Amino acid sequence: MSENHDLERELSEMLTEGEMAEEQSKEERERQLISPKYEVRIQTKHDPIVEETRQYRSMAKELDDRYDKYMDKVDQDPSGSTTEKE
Repeated sequence: MSENHDLERELSEMLTEGEMAEEQSKEERERQLISPKYEVRIQTKHDPIVEETRQYRSMAKELDDRYDKYMDKVDQDPSGSTTEKE
């Protein structure tokens, strides 16, 4: 009989903890739906995507050309910086 009692107690604990976790995730979902008032944008002189792509290309050959258009835009930048032209 104590084994059944232990199983019922464990089940009760799991259900109680599950409900609490669900309420917390509901609050988190509501917070995510609220849009922020401000958006922070940072301008940099060096584009981390370009720098990383150049490092990878110096080590190995890429199998596909997914960054070629982006790299062509950057290479045509007359200022010499690695920022993308808009």
